Amino acid sequence: MALSDPLSITLKFGTRTLPMVVERSDEYIYREAEKLINSRFSYYASKYPHQGNEMYLLMMALDVAVRLKRIENETDSEPIQKALAALVEEVEQALD
Repeated sequence: MALSDPLSITLKFGTRTLPMVVERSDEYIYREAEKLINSRFSYYASKYPHQGNEMYLLMMALDVAVRLKRIENETDSEPIQKALAALVEEVEQALD
């Protein structure tokens, strides 16, 4: 997939770097994601010392995945779609 407005960026995670080419309009999202990952990693590293980077990465990944699932559940549009379908049906019946 070709990017329409590519931008080369380098993200830093601890001592590691990750060069990427992203859409220029998405740079902010990638930078914010970098901050979130580093913040959560540092949090778990300080809260659970001597667990190792792999365990901190696992904790951080779980943390971010749980946050994502909560957001997905909070923004479930199915009830809205059902309510709209009921309203449309009511309007259609009124017009008949």
